[in-house]
Amino acid sequence: MSDNIITIEAGKRGGKPCIRRMRITVDDVLGWLAAGMSHAQIMDDFPELTVEDIRACLEFRD
Repeated sequence: MSDNIITIEAGKRGGKPCIRRMRITVDDVLGWLAAGMSHAQIMDDFPELTVEDIRACLEFRD
């Protein structure tokens, strides 16, 4: 699942894993979740993200 959602590009965000070629990194999403934001709050702040994107971040392994 996360293979299509998580992308890594050398010139974007220092090569960190990002969501669907956007500039939002897996670390960004995990940080927001760790800070107590819900999936709904994250998607309200970043409407381009989906529940599947957030789940892919939680499943992602470097």
